Amino acid sequence: MIDLPKGDLTKTPVTVITGFLGSGKTTLIRHLMQNPQGLRLAVLVNEFGTMGVDGDILKGCADDTCPAENIMELSNGCICCTVADDFIPTLERLMALPQKPDHILIETSGLALPKPLLKAFDWPAIRSRITVDGVIALADAEAVAAGRFAPDVAAVDAQRAADDSLDHETPLSEVFEDQISCADVILLTKADLAGEAGIAAARAVIEAELPRKLPILTVTEGQIDARLILGLGAAAEDDIAARPSHHDGADDHEHEDFDTVVIDLPEITDPADLAARIARLASEQNILRVKGHVAVTGKPMRLLVQAVGARVRHQYDRPWGDQPRASRLVVIAEHDDVNPEAIRAVLEGVPA
Repeated sequence: MIDLPKGDLTKTPVTVITGFLGSGKTTLIRHLMQNPQGLRLAVLVNEFGTMGVDGDILKGCADDTCPAENIMELSNGCICCTVADDFIPTLERLMALPQKPDHILIETSGLALPKPLLKAFDWPAIRSRITVDGVIALADAEAVAAGRFAPDVAAVDAQRAADDSLDHETPLSEVFEDQISCADVILLTKADLAGEAGIAAARAVIEAELPRKLPILTVTEGQIDARLILGLGAAAEDDIAARPSHHDGADDHEHEDFDTVVIDLPEITDPADLAARIARLASEQNILRVKGHVAVTGKPMRLLVQAVGARVRHQYDRPWGDQPRASRLVVIAEHDDVNPEAIRAVLEGVPA
């Protein structure tokens, strides 16, 4: 059992789990659900796009400590942009469950900025009943080490010194930096893929960006002792000033840098061939993320597909049962890279 700080006993603690697309947020939450340390959990999942893949995965892991009714979704919108209409009412529904949860986990969209979400916890409707126990930021160690989601700070500074009119920040780097700057703990995920050298490189990149010293822990397959990330007692909603953001001072923020499209496919016969086509999307069309379920001819179970860039994973997760055998993939990329016809042509194997 996790001992929570005495000052928070009257409030339900919330842990915000943020991180870039495919960094392993859902895998972490599945592990916490399976190892709840005596806590009765509830989960709120925010998807980017209208198709709730992550929430569906988590509901498949529901048990007595986190039943299906304790897992709720917000889709087609950033949590912090839909506070009054969606976020607050959903939290209130979780708090009104017959057995109130001991701890709430919030999985943000991979494109979400966590700081505006923290500000939502200052709303009178929930401030007296909920506290942000901590913000956990996940970073894909292999990707960060390769420089894909963070800038080369020295190079940017040198270029800015040469031309003050240039802005070398990219949308991806801003999202990444805002997420780690808002955190109480950072998890370097997929440590097994990065190796010792990759982990050291990723750690150096993150430490160079941090506004303050934070614990940086390595994780493989979401496996971590829950006591390291739950029960922090950070009261992050009262500590917003210490969590700088690229969007400080702005009245709002936009998500127009990114777009999503849902692609319906016919049944497939070869999962490996589909995985190769998805990898092509990353290399040829700069697609960032693909996830969804696919029907495979002759197989009674649905195929769960998860891709981060050219890294594609697939596995059979559950029988179709009475559910229609529908193949649907969510594809996410920067706005100018989303071409539904070109994406569909690759996935369906249409000759160029």
